[in-house]
Amino acid sequence: MRVRRNFSKMEKIDNFEDVLPQPDSVDGCEGGAHKKRRRGRLTQKNLFQLWGLENPNLDLRPSTATSLASRKNQQRLCPFYKRIPVFIHAGTPFTVDAFCYGSVKGCSAYFLSHFHADHYIGLSKGWSHGPIYCTNLTARLLRICLYVSPSFICPLELGTEYNLNGIKITMLDANHCPGAALIHFRLPNGQCYLHTGDFRASKLMQSYPVIASQRINILYLDTTYCNPKYRFPSKEDVLEFVVGVTRRYLNNHPKTIVVVGAYSIGKEHVYSAISKALGVKIYANASRRRILRSFGWVGISENLSTNGKDTPLHILPISSLRFEILQRYLASQDGQYTSMLAFRPTGWTYSETIGENLNLIKPTSKGNITIYGVPYSEHSNFTELQDFVQFLRPEKIIPTVNVGNAVNRGKMQSYFQQWLKA
Repeated sequence: MRVRRNFSKMEKIDNFEDVLPQPDSVDGCEGGAHKKRRRGRLTQKNLFQLWGLENPNLDLRPSTATSLASRKNQQRLCPFYKRIPVFIHAGTPFTVDAFCYGSVKGCSAYFLSHFHADHYIGLSKGWSHGPIYCTNLTARLLRICLYVSPSFICPLELGTEYNLNGIKITMLDANHCPGAALIHFRLPNGQCYLHTGDFRASKLMQSYPVIASQRINILYLDTTYCNPKYRFPSKEDVLEFVVGVTRRYLNNHPKTIVVVGAYSIGKEHVYSAISKALGVKIYANASRRRILRSFGWVGISENLSTNGKDTPLHILPISSLRFEILQRYLASQDGQYTSMLAFRPTGWTYSETIGENLNLIKPTSKGNITIYGVPYSEHSNFTELQDFVQFLRPEKIIPTVNVGNAVNRGKMQSYFQQWLKA
């Protein structure tokens, strides 16, 4: 761990040219079930008690841009799973990824785990409700994409412990998208809380000093894939598969354009692996190029191309990987390519029948366009969640995804109890 630092000495954020952000994919939280309402309420009450919350009169519904627009004149309550209860000890309530609720009563510090739309929604150049604490890379993205005033941005270095009103804060690499962080809070009484934001659990995390040496009292857990049917393979195995498919396809069809679907940030390792293996540059539009250059990553910045005709490897928004859109994109290449190979890298493409045998994946094809859905995920699979929880053995676990449905909450709680009994 690096030297402790105080917030009175904050780094100055570099100035970057403003760019327009591309839309991100938003994690879907299931809405509350209307059937069996009475039973759902009883389950919810029991789970609140298990989570150590006596008065959870808070909104559990997932927030979306649509609901925000329709309810913009109403003050929405910040859900308990976005609140860090340090106020019990220090009179300083914190929130994590809770920007769509406006000014949260009593909140003195707003933390942003990473720069994906479903986490930063509510932030804009007009933000004035309080300081935003995030990693250096996320801080740069707030400036260049959302125009947030630097006077509200407080960048924190990964692996460095900070003191904020008596609470020790440490940001840790979350193995998610660039700049994503686990947030570790240590209270004056020695209690520790860990908020994972979005993360892909790994064995490396077990060596993080603040995690390995201190008991976690409350774990706020990314439960995107907290379902035993999601046991997708490692990122490394999927990257090897993608490179292999690309090599074989180009051997058979040399005049092929290769497209990788990606979010505005995230999935960089997929197209970087192809670029490195084939020795080709990466074409992306100006907006994405500026974002990628802001990372300062060796192997990315110097391999970006400003001309799509100079390289067969192109990056498009993952939402555009539909045959009609790809057909128009291929036609726009002026006959330089006769076919297209596209990859949709997301855990939602995972199938239990395929499991870890990636060679069983069957692409979808239409004419001269082939699309592979590959289970490359930047979230933890079910087994990784189990390993992470069993290593930490926290006193309480609060799920942060798929909590709008009482049945889901009950299932997740049963998994947690099984893991901690083992």
